Amino acid sequence: MADKIQYLGTGRRKTSIARVRLVPGEQGVTINGKSMDEYFGGRAILARIVEQPLALTETLTKYAVKVNVIGGGNSGQAGAIRHGIARALVLADDSLKAALREAGFLTRDSRMVERKKYGKKKSRRSPQFSKR
Repeated sequence: MADKIQYLGTGRRKTSIARVRLVPGEQGVTINGKSMDEYFGGRAILARIVEQPLALTETLTKYAVKVNVIGGGNSGQAGAIRHGIARALVLADDSLKAALREAGFLTRDSRMVERKKYGKKKSRRSPQFSKR
């Protein structure tokens, strides 16, 4: 295992954290030990989001992607995996950085859920008001 070359990348979105390994010379995407279709339950849009950096750089057949992802929901996890793959691709080949940056795959999506405030039901929702 130590003699194999691997490129590591960490991606984050919302509360999801994805640790990505790119293994040269193999193919396929494995997420938490399952195939991508099995993991996302056949939701093709999430599979496309995950494959975007590989498709953009035309490296779909050059690397096997092995992912360990925790936290959040399906959409946040797919975004975190995309971010991690993009970071790992830059480590593998620095010439891909400009294209990935232009597409916005290297930028961490900083949007998070707004915290709940006291005196409110949610972050902004106030209790129902009644005059009488």
